[in-house]
Amino acid sequence: MPKPLTVESDFPTTDGICPDAYSLAVISPAYASSTGELNAILQYFYHFFNFDKQGYADYALTLERIAIAEMLHLELLGKTILALGAQPIYCQNPPTAFNFYSAKYVTYSRNLVNMIEDDILGEKRAISGYEKMLCRLKNEQVKKIIARILEDEKLHLETLKEILHGLKC
Repeated sequence: MPKPLTVESDFPTTDGICPDAYSLAVISPAYASSTGELNAILQYFYHFFNFDKQGYADYALTLERIAIAEMLHLELLGKTILALGAQPIYCQNPPTAFNFYSAKYVTYSRNLVNMIEDDILGEKRAISGYEKMLCRLKNEQVKKIIARILEDEKLHLETLKEILHGLKC
């Protein structure tokens, strides 16, 4: 399996996190909403398949590496949701069992440039969402987790901009 595209720092642990309904409500959308990590994973793999099929092996590998990084984020968020006192079900606001995630949120563009533009938009939304979470969170351990994920999202955005530039040249 390819190495995930992440910054060179360890992910914080969930050690010491106690049930906290407020923090749970703040971070839950990042897990399995239309703009969450689950959606990012599926979208990056859809785009990976298309880039690979069309002969862009290097770009395809990069998209796969980003998808794997998003899987690490999903894992960390799921563990954090559990530590905060809810089951990490695939819905917008665990523990409520409604507003389940749907793959209809994946952008199914067919043009490679449009795919990367969609990915760039997704990363910009993720960055904005994580920055807003950091402003709202009071739990320092949860803040460390969100800040670390945010670092990767910024790396992904810059990487995607480089791919877009390469496609347009």
